[in-house]
Amino acid sequence: MLRPEMTREGYLLSSDGAEAKNRMEALSTLFDPGTFRILETTGIGPGWACWEVGAGGPTVARWLSERVAPTGRVLATDLDVVWAQEARADRVEVRVHDVSRDEIPTEAFDLVHARLVLVHVVEREKALAAMVRSVRPGGFLVVEDADPALAPEACIETFGAEQELANKIRNGFRFLMAERGVDLAYGRRLPRLLREAGLTDVSAEAHFPIGNTACRILEETTVRQVRDKLMAAGLASKDEIKQHLANVAAGRLDLVTAPMISVLGRKPLRPS
Repeated sequence: MLRPEMTREGYLLSSDGAEAKNRMEALSTLFDPGTFRILETTGIGPGWACWEVGAGGPTVARWLSERVAPTGRVLATDLDVVWAQEARADRVEVRVHDVSRDEIPTEAFDLVHARLVLVHVVEREKALAAMVRSVRPGGFLVVEDADPALAPEACIETFGAEQELANKIRNGFRFLMAERGVDLAYGRRLPRLLREAGLTDVSAEAHFPIGNTACRILEETTVRQVRDKLMAAGLASKDEIKQHLANVAAGRLDLVTAPMISVLGRKPLRPS
């Protein structure tokens, strides 16, 4: 689930309040179906031990718990677990954890999954290595991350002032992310990074949502959360942001999200 980008002053995207909840729900609507389909290909079933890294919301942890029932278990971790608490159940443990700094769980997992986590972690190489180590031999690692640099604009087609304004605000948001250490081209590196980490049978795909209701909700909530920072940095004016939100609400923009690159790899039974 999406991690708030860290700043020296705090979070770029807060995990508190209705806007954050709506944003996470939009992300789940956009990306859960693809995530669940990829996780299904691992053969997940009863008795599996799973680690959901950067859980954010409850949907993926809850889905995992249903697949590993009745004898499996799921560990759901994040820096802020306020929304993941909704996934608490007999088979789900929710724990505060920083994957790039804290000790990794001592147990070995059949499946480790992280979505929209590493792209926001400054020490992402360390975090990825920790996740690889936590997978048991023969187990699976699934990492999904955005690649905003592959689709830098907010609209699939730019043909007027409304689209140009949307692109200006999206570029401002990307500037704020890059300034805070987000790797805007990280998603495309994942297949290579998993191979270099020693995983086998690595496969990847991309998902690129365009112009649906969840894209609109994601745009609205994101812009509302960062508008003060956009204005403070001189990236957009108050009037421009107000106009853009009105344009989004009117439904005239074919908005896009950054492509999600989803990569699956398997840990060899024996070291190569």
